[in-house]
Amino acid sequence: MDFRQVLEIVTRSDPGMVRSHNEDSVFANPAAGFVVLADGMGGYNAGEVASGMATALLGAELEKAFAAVEPHRREGEKPRCHGVLEEEVARANTSIYQAAQSQPQYSGMGTTLVVGVFYDDTLTVAHIGDSRLYRLRGEDFTQITRDHSLLQEQIDSGMITPEQARHSQNKNLVTRALGIDPSVEAEIHDYDVEVGDVYLLCSDGLNDMVEDEEIGMTLQALSANLELCAGQLIQMANDNGGRDNVSVILVRVKQAFPAARSWWARLLAWLK
Repeated sequence: MDFRQVLEIVTRSDPGMVRSHNEDSVFANPAAGFVVLADGMGGYNAGEVASGMATALLGAELEKAFAAVEPHRREGEKPRCHGVLEEEVARANTSIYQAAQSQPQYSGMGTTLVVGVFYDDTLTVAHIGDSRLYRLRGEDFTQITRDHSLLQEQIDSGMITPEQARHSQNKNLVTRALGIDPSVEAEIHDYDVEVGDVYLLCSDGLNDMVEDEEIGMTLQALSANLELCAGQLIQMANDNGGRDNVSVILVRVKQAFPAARSWWARLLAWLK
């Protein structure tokens, strides 16, 4: 299925007002219906290398995998999409980890990751670290992913409140990242998609600089023009200091996209 008829996708990335180079990386494959965002970390330029490797490797390998195996096909209780994401994230992790181990200038590099795959009126999200995915559905603006970060763990344990977290000095301490260790597990979940939904993937350069309420209001006001909306979100982050690179991917669902099924598969589904 060519998803260019059902999804509108806009990507933007900006170095911000302080950093001299951009360690974020974004990728979209409108035809295959998936998007990837990564926020790199490490020494000089190493974060840029890690995030670039993540988006390039996943961009190429996911396209090949989904061309060979339809993501909605079931493997036990889960769609095949889960297995593909697990395999390709593990492969990307190994590539980044090995590059960091073999080249001193890349020592310790890693990256956050958010991947969104659209198929069969479903969105499968895989994420690692504190880059986020939000959903605007009507007037409801919701954070879908949950940060893998020290701050989130402190909030979950009751050590600090979300308001205290806004002013913490530990914002950038992630507890899970791609490429840092020999293996890493992405958190993967499925979500039903509705026509009119707008999805936002972003690096923490946006949500650290702009309150969620303001982000949601901007999406509601400008979702009819995703290019304008993406530019406005980045401008807001920069106007508030732009202390980090800021990247956004916006996806609007224009029409339903159920997977085509054979008469036999439809009969089995009906019998269940």
